[in-house]
Amino acid sequence: MRAVHVKRAFKYRFYPTDAQAAELWRTFGCVRKVYNLALAVRTEAWTRQERVNYNQTSAMLTAWKKTEELAYLNGVSSVPLQQALRHLQVAFTNFYGKHAKYPRFKSRKKSRRSAEYTASAFRFRDGRLTLAKMAEPLDIVWSRALPVDASPSTVTVSQDAAGRWFVSLLCQDPTLGPLPATDAAVGIDVGLDHLVALSTGEKITNPRHERRDRARLARAQRQLARKAGGEGANRAKARRKVAGIHARIADRRRDHLHKLTTRLVRENQTIVIEDLTVRNMVKNRKLARAISDAAWSEFRSMLEYKAAWHGREVVVVDRFFPSSQLCSTCGSRQDKMPLHVRTWTCHCGTTHDRDVNAAKNILAVGLTASVCGAGVRPQRNTPGGHSAMKQKPPRREP
Repeated sequence: MRAVHVKRAFKYRFYPTDAQAAELWRTFGCVRKVYNLALAVRTEAWTRQERVNYNQTSAMLTAWKKTEELAYLNGVSSVPLQQALRHLQVAFTNFYGKHAKYPRFKSRKKSRRSAEYTASAFRFRDGRLTLAKMAEPLDIVWSRALPVDASPSTVTVSQDAAGRWFVSLLCQDPTLGPLPATDAAVGIDVGLDHLVALSTGEKITNPRHERRDRARLARAQRQLARKAGGEGANRAKARRKVAGIHARIADRRRDHLHKLTTRLVRENQTIVIEDLTVRNMVKNRKLARAISDAAWSEFRSMLEYKAAWHGREVVVVDRFFPSSQLCSTCGSRQDKMPLHVRTWTCHCGTTHDRDVNAAKNILAVGLTASVCGAGVRPQRNTPGGHSAMKQKPPRREP
């Protein structure tokens, strides 16, 4: 089979020396400063109905380095600073294309601390990575192997709120390719009691990672609230403890979703899911925490890019399709289906599990759209996915 040559990021944890950590902190600060300076210039030009592009900000960076006030920018590698300007250009391109909001200034306390190095600013030989301005290679924990003869095109170094250091290597992965074709197809209905219900009748339990650590998180947050404000060492330590618990929750959630989505993609040729507006659903104050913990958007994203890697198809059913109200056996539609109703019996005598029945209906309409393209309408930019329903179907009498 022909391999799908895509660029894939491999992320690892590393432990810098004191000198390396100091150099990276300086780099993070300079990256943030250059980004904010360029954004301020472009914002001022925007108020005058003018546009400043990347080349102009790059020339400004050269001039900034020559000033006495910003001479410290010469002390770090110039590549991450140029990459910050490129990232700002991408942000403005997305804004002009109406794909994102207007770029925001980076905050020293809240923004992600990261720096991106291109091939001219690092050396990768024999599994040892050395960044510009550093004499020693990074002490990386190689938790998984890179592709054979991998040659990273960019390297991104970051530090999370819990103080952990990570390095992400972007390189071609020739091992990815289409999986053997199969006739299997599955419909998926996401939920809260169960993370997903499959049209095969299987239900995957919702691990509720946030709930498992909720007491520990609440205790750490109370300890943080009792610390005096400012930049004291005790407050910083308490803040890192809270961030560490959040990181633990996110890591376990991501690991579970990776295992589940990989299994679904490997076992099925066609995967049918619902197009849910999660950002609107989390406005429900009673369900917002549970919906966020379920991470439905991340689940869908993983399914889509893994399906693209392995030659599978993801079909997205319109959010208005009444999957829970239709009988998957006779097709009749119930007038109402409150959330507390988990099982119900149709006029035809079939007793349904609410979620499994919905998954079967989702699969049926998704396969119809996949075969004949009926009622296809994309709800949002979804690489590898398309919507299967255009509007509410007419009610069908039993």
